[in-house]
Amino acid sequence: MFPLGTQFGTAPDALLMLFMALAVDALFGEMGPLFRLLPHPVMILGRLVGALDKRLNKPTLPEGDRKTRGVVLVVLMVLVALTVGGVIAFVARAVPHLWLLEVFAAATLVAQRALFDHVDDVARALQNNGLEAGRYAVSRIVGRDPQSLDEHGVSRAAIESLAENFSDAVVAPVFWYVVLGLPGLVLYKTVNTLDSMVGYRNDKYRAFGWASARLDDVMNLIPARLAGLIIAVSALFSARGNPWRALVTMLRDARHHKSPNSGWPEAAMAGALGLALGGPRKYPGLVVDEKWIGSGRARATFADIDRALHLFSAACLVDAGLVVLVLWLQA
Repeated sequence: MFPLGTQFGTAPDALLMLFMALAVDALFGEMGPLFRLLPHPVMILGRLVGALDKRLNKPTLPEGDRKTRGVVLVVLMVLVALTVGGVIAFVARAVPHLWLLEVFAAATLVAQRALFDHVDDVARALQNNGLEAGRYAVSRIVGRDPQSLDEHGVSRAAIESLAENFSDAVVAPVFWYVVLGLPGLVLYKTVNTLDSMVGYRNDKYRAFGWASARLDDVMNLIPARLAGLIIAVSALFSARGNPWRALVTMLRDARHHKSPNSGWPEAAMAGALGLALGGPRKYPGLVVDEKWIGSGRARATFADIDRALHLFSAACLVDAGLVVLVLWLQA
């Protein structure tokens, strides 16, 4: 299991620990019983961001001052992330057997199993309990107004969330661990949490959250495109998946998304499955008129969610296989 010359008490190669973390997450997911007793690391990050937001983001200040304070927030959280990740990584290598702590920490910061389960809940709700149940299930993973969605809208929303979060919750954490080790993974999750909490374009956060949103865009630049490529390759191993159409759709339609990054995995998913995703959508108090991504069917159903989940599972395996490939290349 470990490289030659490695004893159980000493830390194995970082990439081998990453592969173990992916396996742990695939098996145990969110580890609900444990995190009912202990706060989840992302929850701790969220509480810290919330406290700093309350202290620094003063709506009475000029926009320039609020933008500067937003930069201060990012700098503080980046320092916290790198320090926490660095300390855990150091202790994991300095103390016999505590490398298991790094595996556990990494496993809690990727979300393969949780993402699969949440999207599968939408498919099962639609299939077994009808539209209202599907609306409720999808409202747990997307921000749009669920009452505005018919069966096809619920199905598209679930598939879009699956594609986008494959990049944000799986590929990007793995990428930044490969590049910077555990500190890189903790840094990415911190920046992603910042963006999800303050990276909005409303009056409250347009200035204050600017730095958080821009840094999140930068950190997702490579992972999003890599996620799209992984989805396209994984279509080879998915029922009725079309890798060539996934690649063509990604290159043609990724720019139709309002995000500079989310359109890449979403377009690849649309092409692979022969669907049209995106399009006009309604959020509470807001209607967004976006272009369609993909040239296939817009009338998606729970069966298409199942196809997307099969493709997602294959993509997670390809992602883990790339970790093994990098480990082998550096040996």
